[in-house]
Amino acid sequence: MFWALVRRDLKLAARIGGGGSMGLVFFLSLVTVMPFAVGPDLNLLARIGAAILWVAAMLATLLGLDRIFQAEEEDGSLDLLMMSPLPLPLIVLAKGLAHWLATGLPLVLAAPLLGLLLALQPVVLGAVTLTLLVGTPALTFLGVVGAALTAGLRRGGLILPILVMPLMVPVLIFGVAASNAAVEATTPFLAPFLLLVAASLFALVAGVVAGAASLRQIGS
Repeated sequence: MFWALVRRDLKLAARIGGGGSMGLVFFLSLVTVMPFAVGPDLNLLARIGAAILWVAAMLATLLGLDRIFQAEEEDGSLDLLMMSPLPLPLIVLAKGLAHWLATGLPLVLAAPLLGLLLALQPVVLGAVTLTLLVGTPALTFLGVVGAALTAGLRRGGLILPILVMPLMVPVLIFGVAASNAAVEATTPFLAPFLLLVAASLFALVAGVVAGAASLRQIGS
């Protein structure tokens, strides 16, 4: 049932064209436009390129978060899911995993190509891609908490970014710090990278537990 739910959400995301494609297009648009705003200074772009990719990934992750549970809440299928034999935390985990596969993973795969537009060196490209791979799950599962809290609200999509973005700031800091450490010999790469991994693991556990608790409150 767990993998069936994951496949179902992936098929819905592909059919509707919501979170996954919208997030990737937004990510591409923001990173592509940024060099025009900053200017033709390649050295400046190389210095802030990792930060641009991380900020764009964080904002792109916010797109479609409100639809993780809200669509099921509106048509009543969320109650059926909660009554299924699958434990509620595993339901939350399956829907969060599907959102990351549809939204977060395409951002990771697109990051090396877009990094070339920002004049990033191959070492930095590899570091940014690696940090996004281990850091975007944290963004997703922090967003799952906000999605569960706002699932019963009529216009919860407007409140969701306000609730979630402050929680995503530490992940953003660790991700950018680890990416910049790849070219700065004075800063170790391993320390912020391990903190980023720890943040993702914490967000995974806390997001599943808090999301399930929020859905139980809605169901009751």
